[in-house]
Amino acid sequence: MITMPFFRVISAIFLYFFLSSSLSAAPVPESERIPVDLRRTTLVVRDIDKSLPLYRDTLGLKVIYDQVIGGATRLVLLRANDDFVGVLGLMQRLNPTAPIPPPEFRRAQAGDPILVFNLQDLESRIERIRTTPHVTVAESPRLIDYPAANGGVIRVLFSAVWDADGNFIELNRIIGTPAGTTR
Repeated sequence: MITMPFFRVISAIFLYFFLSSSLSAAPVPESERIPVDLRRTTLVVRDIDKSLPLYRDTLGLKVIYDQVIGGATRLVLLRANDDFVGVLGLMQRLNPTAPIPPPEFRRAQAGDPILVFNLQDLESRIERIRTTPHVTVAESPRLIDYPAANGGVIRVLFSAVWDADGNFIELNRIIGTPAGTTR
């Protein structure tokens, strides 16, 4: 069974490696680049129109693609501040061949994604997040001090929700210096 401290460690790892690069808003130096970019994460959802109120309307992600593909799949791509990396895809099978199980609102387990968003305006936006249709609040904002590689701490205002499909999403604001940066 996954314990809450273990879950916090996993969350910290996600913060270190995925969130910190978006805060500096610049690619790594050319000398450190590799020939690979993580372009997109795509979530298979039950109903895109139930997913969009959170991602598009409340978080403000911009729709950059919305098409039905082959008559059987709808794909919506959304971006935050970059249209090449960090794109979120929402995919809906329009003609499912098997019953679709209801969403489960539970702690993420092996094979489950955890999306981590940094919101510079988390405090002013949290009430809108709470009242967004098809969103379930897992944890209200609270301060967490994550251990930093240099022995210090990375202070984060942490909150979490589940989307309409039960995907666990961290909505955070880094208050201290993010991992991997020198600012």
